[in-house]
Amino acid sequence: MKQVLAQPHHTRATARADSPWPTVLRGAAALAAAMGVGRFAYTPMMPLMHAQAGMSDSLGASLATANYLGYLAGALLGMAAPALLRSATALRAGLLVLTVSLALMPLTHDDGAWWALRLIAGAASALVFMIATSTMLAGLAAHAEHMTGWAFGGVGAGIALSGMTVVAVQQAGSWQAAWSACAALTALLTAAAWGLAPRTAVPAATAPAERPRTRRWFTALLASYLLEGIGYIIAGTFLVAALQQGAPGWISSGAWIVVGLAALPSCALWMRLARRMSRPALLTISLSLQAVGIALPALSDGSVPALAAAILFGATFMGVSTMALAIGTQLRIPRAIALLTTGYSLGQILGPLLAAPLLRNGYHSALLLGAALVLAAACAAAACCIRFPHHLTPTTSPPPPEPGESRHAR
Repeated sequence: MKQVLAQPHHTRATARADSPWPTVLRGAAALAAAMGVGRFAYTPMMPLMHAQAGMSDSLGASLATANYLGYLAGALLGMAAPALLRSATALRAGLLVLTVSLALMPLTHDDGAWWALRLIAGAASALVFMIATSTMLAGLAAHAEHMTGWAFGGVGAGIALSGMTVVAVQQAGSWQAAWSACAALTALLTAAAWGLAPRTAVPAATAPAERPRTRRWFTALLASYLLEGIGYIIAGTFLVAALQQGAPGWISSGAWIVVGLAALPSCALWMRLARRMSRPALLTISLSLQAVGIALPALSDGSVPALAAAILFGATFMGVSTMALAIGTQLRIPRAIALLTTGYSLGQILGPLLAAPLLRNGYHSALLLGAALVLAAACAAAACCIRFPHHLTPTTSPPPPEPGESRHAR
């Protein structure tokens, strides 16, 4: 009788031990800190710094570029030293460095210091993102794929939280108080993510297989992802400032919150759609929708276009990465994830630089450029649909994830 009664308790204990939710929640907190706040809090912060700190449009674009350069540097560091992806110390150090870099922003008015701090924040964001992603993919491999999607929803949650923080503080405070509040938010997220423990997944032994010839599809995919990196980051950097010029009322200040709320469930939803539809087709659809969302504020003023733009952008930018990286894994190109991530990172560096000359008369021209580039990315993705080798499956032992990487279904 004791054995019979003890069995349910053991089963419940095992279920709790095997529950994916601690990994999901800690990973989501790490991604919220690294991406939602560390990288993207600058987007709603920029109009406030223009108004109160006297920051010029060109300096705003330069600080964005500094952050993306740092992100690329962090990505390259992770590629050069893959042991970092299995280091809890590196994860925690990255989170602490990120928090400190945000806390130091309001303590100076020096352009060079701002540039250096945004560079450091970008590098720390990339390192945290890589380690958290690697840990989540290993820890959630035995669970339903949508659990990974919800973990990546931490990016959207972080965007929404940072947007709410900036909106709340700017009503009664200064740009300095907004940066300090975002630093405090990052500290809280760091505490929530502290227990995330990287571990090494043991790959299954498999016989070497002949590599399929898939370079033509991968070339189109790489071109699409590079163009997306350029176009999406133009919107990611300037969308809030553009909406504040053309959309009166709450939507102008709350647009970035809407972006985050739309992004939060998007990965899980795109993953479910991928079970029923072709990934290249989904990538083409998501890029097309994103192009429409970016163009809307440039073509029409008012709250409705602004709200639609925020929803479309938030619901697609994480889905695009999910689909593109899943396709790259499926095509079995050596170091596909690294190549795609590098192209994407380079695109993010080029975006603000290309948009900067167009900012003299507002943000409309820059947004139209971003929309055109994303539409070009959709056309390149459509080329992947032609006779795509759907019979291929992702390799059983993918390389360590890079920034923005996803498994078969993110």
